[in-house]
Amino acid sequence: MSVPTPAFDQLREQVTAGRLDEVVVAVPDLQGRLQGSRLAAPYFLDEVAAGGFHACVYLLATDAEMNTGPGYAIDAWQSGFGDFLLRPDATTVRMPPWDPGTAVVLADATWPGGEPVRVAPRRVLREQLDRLAARGLAAFAGTELEFLVFDDSYDRAWERRYHDLKPATRYNVDYSLQGLAGVEPLVRRIRREMTTAGLRMETARGEVHPGQYEIVFRYDEAMRTCDNHVFFKNGVKQIAAQEGRAVTFMPKFDAGEGNSCHIHLSLRGTDGSAVLADPAAEDGMSDLMRHFIAGQLACLADFTLLMAPNINSYKRLRPGAFAPTGIGWGRDNRTCPVRVVGTGHGLRIEHRVPGGDANPYLSTAAAVAAGLYGIENELPLPAPHASNALADPAVPRLPATLTEALHRWENSPLAAAAFGDDVVAHLARAARTELEEFESAVTDWERVRGFERL
Repeated sequence: MSVPTPAFDQLREQVTAGRLDEVVVAVPDLQGRLQGSRLAAPYFLDEVAAGGFHACVYLLATDAEMNTGPGYAIDAWQSGFGDFLLRPDATTVRMPPWDPGTAVVLADATWPGGEPVRVAPRRVLREQLDRLAARGLAAFAGTELEFLVFDDSYDRAWERRYHDLKPATRYNVDYSLQGLAGVEPLVRRIRREMTTAGLRMETARGEVHPGQYEIVFRYDEAMRTCDNHVFFKNGVKQIAAQEGRAVTFMPKFDAGEGNSCHIHLSLRGTDGSAVLADPAAEDGMSDLMRHFIAGQLACLADFTLLMAPNINSYKRLRPGAFAPTGIGWGRDNRTCPVRVVGTGHGLRIEHRVPGGDANPYLSTAAAVAAGLYGIENELPLPAPHASNALADPAVPRLPATLTEALHRWENSPLAAAAFGDDVVAHLARAARTELEEFESAVTDWERVRGFERL
């Protein structure tokens, strides 16, 4: 049985022409990584496209090292490591040029009875977008993802335990048009092949940390943007490995500038109207926009976990690190976690809390849910910060550690109301696992500090 969709019909044409032999079916996990299997293309088209593909339930209940355990909403041990069903989404089909003869399609996880797996990141975002749609609204988003490029291969980096790696540029190349010789061959290939795969690039440039680079793609409907984000991140690592290079998206690799993932988010009416803009208002913002921003501020501390999910996330969120530490908003003010930019249809917020490790589905879902809270309760908007918001001691603080963010999240009535107790508990378990693993590890800092002197 086949699924009559243009995307899958085109795949069948590719098979007939001898240009396609495998299809990767993948689900984004809690870390925003793609997990799945390679399937023979005829098998995918004849059976899986319509019927789905079975995969182990633990894929949505693991830490970064693929360890699972009790406490998740999905308890793989208690269920005997059974399966759920991955249902391919034909709108996500991509043909990665770096993997000839292969197509990639993302899937939604469902239980055998057909119910969606609510803790799946795509589903978490879908439910927030459905809430928007019920109000006649749609979300559009863009992500700005930074990464570091090293001359070392992943194998060499692993062997050296990620010490003494050589960055692909030697100094700060923020906006620079020179000094990029070491990074340009790799990032040029990334830009070219992502464009061939269907992503629409807007800008690309060097960044502050040696070896740091940013490629920005055109904004789109929020779910599609997040799908593009995980496809891009997975592909960058594959291309880098083919070139004998290593890249990292971790928020804070060392004491230098961290890797951010700023999320630009706007709302439109389902009729395409620019609902956030009001040309008659002195500041150009509608009441809806003001409530939307106020909701971000009201929920930010409680929802930080969805934007900064790891121990390392909070190494980036430090004073002087060009990342927010306080809660406030401002017009074109990069010291605030919520920066308002644009006009008309382009009027939007830039959420500056997420780092390169953020799961885009969960971060975007958090921003949408926060905005809805502000809209539904018609929250008033406080005055913007016109100068350095980080220097103002009166500004409320973001959670400074994963422990603090976890406490805010799992004790938050706002989180429970927006996402449901099962999602809150599931993501809290993921954070607690991260903390437990870190607290049992002995770090290089401890050895240097205590080996001889203590």
